[in-house]
Amino acid sequence: MLSSLIKEHQSKQAAKRVVQEQKRKECIAAANELTQALVDHLNVGVAQAYLNQKKLDAEAKLLHQGAMNFAKQTQQWLALVENFSSALKEIGDVENWARSIENDMKIITDTLERAYVTTQQSGSQ
Repeated sequence: MLSSLIKEHQSKQAAKRVVQEQKRKECIAAANELTQALVDHLNVGVAQAYLNQKKLDAEAKLLHQGAMNFAKQTQQWLALVENFSSALKEIGDVENWARSIENDMKIITDTLERAYVTTQQSGSQ
């Protein structure tokens, strides 16, 4: 009787161990699946962040290139405006020179006219 109780107890213990081992394996498998699912979910986020970073880097390069081109064009425009301003000053200088020549010519003309009139008046008297 005692030996049958021990055998029965041992067989129940063995059955419980088998069930417990099976549940432990299922638990380990479920934990592995959960871990894999979490890693996959995180990898998708990381991959998306990486792609976004690549896009941002490409856009930043384009923006930098555009800014450099804009700065270059701005410098060219400034040089052009400065040259134009210089040309206008030169035109103003030429205009002043022409006025000066014109005034000198008027003075010479007036002087010659007076001299002519004076010589005519002197000769007719």
